[in-house]
Amino acid sequence: MRYSIAHETVYDYADAVSLSQQLLHLTPRQVERPSVIEHRLSISPTPVHRFDRHDSFGNPVTALEFDRPHRQLKIAAHTLIEVAARAQRLDLDASPAWETVAQNLGYGAGRNYNEASLQATMYRVESPFVRVKRALGDYARDCFPKGRPLLAAADALMHKINREFTFDADATQIATPMLEVLEKKRGVCQDYAHIMLGCLRSLGLPARYMSGYLLTHPPPGKPRLVGADASHAWVSAWCPVNGWIEFDPTNKVIPDTEHIAIAWGRDFGDVSPQRGIILGGGSHKIKVGVTVTPL
Repeated sequence: MRYSIAHETVYDYADAVSLSQQLLHLTPRQVERPSVIEHRLSISPTPVHRFDRHDSFGNPVTALEFDRPHRQLKIAAHTLIEVAARAQRLDLDASPAWETVAQNLGYGAGRNYNEASLQATMYRVESPFVRVKRALGDYARDCFPKGRPLLAAADALMHKINREFTFDADATQIATPMLEVLEKKRGVCQDYAHIMLGCLRSLGLPARYMSGYLLTHPPPGKPRLVGADASHAWVSAWCPVNGWIEFDPTNKVIPDTEHIAIAWGRDFGDVSPQRGIILGGGSHKIKVGVTVTPL
């Protein structure tokens, strides 16, 4: 599948902003799935400094500095990208037992770890927005009986979260504690992803936060609306046989060509599309529009 993606963010400030620094995760990773064909950023006003680099997780990141007074900041990302279908059908039951994977990633005197295992361990521990708690492990325990293949267990956990949680855009904020989300069982895609990450990590399994876009389908007979899409979040679990395998608990699917990954990290805080600091500005209004168009 080939997509054209437009992601526009506009800040309108009540008073002039005299100084602003922004950090963007809007440039897709150049990987096999997906493959970036074209990408550009349009920024108004023009920043006095722009730095393009990679973060600690290998994601492209853009840092901007503004030192002239402005009352509006507009950042638009335009991307042409191609997402390849999986090379072969995924056999969930062909993966090793989950507890074997967890044990092999734990510390052992004299144990040798290959590069992939070492990279995976950074996604096995607690992070700012994903806690490692016994309550999360207990919630997932019925999906992870002894000897169950790792990917089959992760798939069962994905379905459990989707079945028991209610999508509610007003129920949480980014700072809502995970245990409160677990108790209320309401939230948005980043909450679903954070809960699944916490469950997997609480069982000793590596899992990372995926940030990107999802192709949405308008009602039959209705046109695709410009700006009606949004950023999306899902999960990727590490298996020593299959590598990183993605799961979307919000939609209970294993992502394929309709999920477009932009960045990944430990949690939302590592890969938020845009964050920054300003001096001045007073109150502000923000408008975000995302359009994912299949070509």
